Amino acid sequence: MRVVDIIEKKRNGQILSELEIDFVINGYVLGDVPDYQISALLMAIYFQGMNNEEAAHLTKAMLYSGDIIDLSKIAGIKVDKHSTGGVGDKTTLVLGPLVASLGAKLAKLSGRGLGHTGGTLDKMESIPGMRIDLSEDEFINQVNKINIAVAGQTKKLVPADKLLYALRDVTATVPSIPLIASSIMSKKLASDADVICLDVKIGDGAFMKTIEEARKLSNIMVAIGKAFDKKVSAFITSMDEPLGLAVGNRLEVKEAIETLEGKGPKDLEDLCVTIAGYMVYYANQAKSLEEATKLAKENLHNGKALKKFYEFINSQGGHIEDLDDFIKVKDIIPFKSTKNGYIKNIKALNIGLASMKLGGGRATKEDDIDPMVGIVLNKKVGNHIQKDETLCFIYANKTVSQDIYDLLDNAYEIVSKKVDQSDIIKEIIS
Repeated sequence: MRVVDIIEKKRNGQILSELEIDFVINGYVLGDVPDYQISALLMAIYFQGMNNEEAAHLTKAMLYSGDIIDLSKIAGIKVDKHSTGGVGDKTTLVLGPLVASLGAKLAKLSGRGLGHTGGTLDKMESIPGMRIDLSEDEFINQVNKINIAVAGQTKKLVPADKLLYALRDVTATVPSIPLIASSIMSKKLASDADVICLDVKIGDGAFMKTIEEARKLSNIMVAIGKAFDKKVSAFITSMDEPLGLAVGNRLEVKEAIETLEGKGPKDLEDLCVTIAGYMVYYANQAKSLEEATKLAKENLHNGKALKKFYEFINSQGGHIEDLDDFIKVKDIIPFKSTKNGYIKNIKALNIGLASMKLGGGRATKEDDIDPMVGIVLNKKVGNHIQKDETLCFIYANKTVSQDIYDLLDNAYEIVSKKVDQSDIIKEIIS
């Protein structure tokens, strides 16, 4: 078998066998297949695509390129979620304690943020003392004890994905749906959960720009999950404006806590309650999806999910003594509207980039993050705004540059006619 023949086969639009995909991926991880041949194959996949069976074979080859976590010592059905990345996405911090409070076992390995999107680990590490470097035994014992643990991914998990992603990044092949699906699902499957819920973002602040793209990605990921006998659901959700109001690490932690107190933004609560319903039902903690969703909404308002949140962060060394004193910045600057009207659009990408430039995110992996800074929206899409009324607040520890003001200025579209608010969840595929 020769790699060049496999490249030629995919270039011509033919279907690759499991044996051929294994040969290429294993050879690449071992160093026997050079970058230039993998680059050619990635480009062929970018243009010719892959069917669901090929994507499942690719996922399997990537999955078995490194360690697989064994969660068999955790009693019960394990649940996990993944987001394709968005602005203000603090879902895990709400959803995790919520499903754990209802008896589901959330065992999640998370990543860091890069660019305008925030990472769960960065938000967790903004909490004083919070550990994300749990050993496998610590991780398993914590889930068994309190139903939830969230930790960083190990370097030995799916090494093929790390190699392929680095190459995709420099060969303009990142936006390939089967490659995205295999990347996501190989990591999720390596984490050994039984139930996987996928939050597939669409819109200005997301990687998928249209519902058609999101639907294709969701269908292929659900098909891959079924090939591995997992219960997988994909939630296509809007990222045309930031999720919730807060963007920035500690600001988002604070908003997550407020949501767990039953006082959070409607879009964030709706998203977390809906996904929680699926997780709790598939974890056999409710007799129906409707009952699971009802229980999730109740626990978000009766204090049980909030209690589980503090139990979760305390178990990983974190502590929040005073929420009112949790955010400390030099300046909180109101950014005001220059006109009257209704907010038609808030570009999530602009808000995310503004927060990043304040120090709240990374332009490169080496950048340090200021956990205190960010943007807090005062109005959402559909709200009315008066001239000189505050659109958002800038939380800053340094001088706010003109390009940040320009990003915010261009983020808002204000019109004279009333604008309807749309649902956060556009479609559910399972």
